[in-house]
Amino acid sequence: MIKTDILIIGAGPTGLFAVFEAGLLKLKCHILDALPQPGGQLSELYPKKPIYDIPGFPEVLAGDLVDGLMEQIKQFEPGFTLGERAETIDKQEDGTFIVTSNKGTKFHAPVIAIAGGLGSFEPRKPLIEDIEFYEDKGVKYFIKNPEKFRDKRVVIAGGGDSALDWSIFLANVASEVTLIHRRNEFRGALDSVEKVQELKSAGKIKLVTPAEVIGINGAEHVESLDIEENGAHRKIECDYFIPLFGLTPKLGPIGDWGLEIEKNAIKVNNALDYQTNIPGIFAIGDINTYPGKLKLILCGFHEATLMCQAAYGIINPGKKYVLKYTTVSGVDGFDGTRKEAPKAVVKAIV
Repeated sequence: MIKTDILIIGAGPTGLFAVFEAGLLKLKCHILDALPQPGGQLSELYPKKPIYDIPGFPEVLAGDLVDGLMEQIKQFEPGFTLGERAETIDKQEDGTFIVTSNKGTKFHAPVIAIAGGLGSFEPRKPLIEDIEFYEDKGVKYFIKNPEKFRDKRVVIAGGGDSALDWSIFLANVASEVTLIHRRNEFRGALDSVEKVQELKSAGKIKLVTPAEVIGINGAEHVESLDIEENGAHRKIECDYFIPLFGLTPKLGPIGDWGLEIEKNAIKVNNALDYQTNIPGIFAIGDINTYPGKLKLILCGFHEATLMCQAAYGIINPGKKYVLKYTTVSGVDGFDGTRKEAPKAVVKAIV
């Protein structure tokens, strides 16, 4: 049983920033996310794409924003359970909650903050016969441990950032990397496209376009793929097939928790604290809805801030928190570190 003050479901930018705001209030957080790494869509879908509407950053890469948020919350020592999905919730007699993941991990907290972006993400699977049979037998939708592909023959399918980035990375890990895309044009970052072109010219990546994987072969493990290229069919021998076609957002099991849902989003009280119809459960970021809702990262940051103030009242009933600006109070981490502005020098003028 993992116990914490606030269980945050979702490790996207809103969930990560909530850890910082909670930390200022001396509240501990644990983050649960179905994806294998923090960052949500920013890490999984477009880590190298620039974002232009983060205050103070005229331009910041999505992956760099995640890195900055992780650095910002490091001193508050949040716990992370990644690669697991929130499955069930049980309210206890004392008003606290126990959430159980799809892998049986249990979390106990008085406050739940659902910050799951557009919901739990599931990979978009290509329409290939028997592909489910080969899942975990050579078909991978996520790359958790690149070393698994050391000296293996890998085929990646896709035309976005994930397909390009992993092709580049695995070019120095796998014995053979083949990138297949149904068009000649790629929709990823320009520098990634150029890098793949360089690796292709150097013979480190095989590029097959326009083409599509239409079949998988192998008795107990992926042994080869059937591809259609310019109307002709041929086989490519390989050890692993990694289709990277993005993720499909779904509300998932959270939709069965008794929360008020509207158009696949969780309704919240935006007049006060973004609490749901169940006291003690909040929804912040893209997963919530209310009149005038804007699905922007900076709006999620605002919602996380007010949510943490309300959570403090639930966890510390009757105790009033006096807001202090970090420029005045500084920031005390749970790891013993302290950040503070330089003290003004007091000196008389004579």
